[in-house]
Amino acid sequence: MKGENSLEQVMREEITSESLPVVTIGNADRLLNDSEYRERCVVRLVEIVLDINSYKGVSRLFIP
Repeated sequence: MKGENSLEQVMREEITSESLPVVTIGNADRLLNDSEYRERCVVRLVEIVLDINSYKGVSRLFIP
């Protein structure tokens, strides 16, 4: 949360019960180089998308 325009600050100020979450991948380098990790990320992302209404109002989700 560095500054008034940081992602974290904007999420804190702008989130509503209808907002969709920001999805953050824990390790982008690993995503590119580790097929097992990539598959886990994809599976988790699909789970989130299929149940997106349950995540409305959640500011941020971290996947593996």
